[in-house]
Amino acid sequence: MAAPRRALTGRDESGKSIFRSFDVTPQVVTFDSRPGLVMWETYATKETPGLSGREPDPMLVKDGAVPPANGSLFLIVQFPPRPPEGTKPNPGAFDAFMKEAAEKIPGWAENAHYERDNPGMHTTDTIDYGVVIRGEIVLELDDGKTVRLRQGDCVVQNGTRHRWRNPLPEPCLMAFVLIGGRRQG
Repeated sequence: MAAPRRALTGRDESGKSIFRSFDVTPQVVTFDSRPGLVMWETYATKETPGLSGREPDPMLVKDGAVPPANGSLFLIVQFPPRPPEGTKPNPGAFDAFMKEAAEKIPGWAENAHYERDNPGMHTTDTIDYGVVIRGEIVLELDDGKTVRLRQGDCVVQNGTRHRWRNPLPEPCLMAFVLIGGRRQG
């Protein structure tokens, strides 16, 4: 798949709107431990953003992928195809993935609260707005119930325990906006 490009707007010194860039984000994360999983971290804020239009591009510096309270992250994720029938999970896969994620996305492994005994299941302190761009994905919640999302379907993931599974033999592409929150109760 061709990498998605982002058009980043801003303002010049006179206040006129301009395109600051139109290219692939500098924050593209791939995983040797999970071939086919790709994250394009497109834009992020650490707090309620100022809108001068002259803010530096936050993606020029790697700063983690789970936004703090009142922060945000816009990312596009390619989920790899389902494994071929009869494929057995590698016993060291979870540890390899978590180690690689910790190296490539500072703070992500700790803040996504991935579960060792339940592969893929995780919880973040975020509201996630997601839309399927291409393919299909299955969203599973902690009661075992699932919903199959197809191209154009969207989800609002309210900080709940969940996992994603691609049921198809081709990749699934989703866009997400994560908004950092504060867990209550």
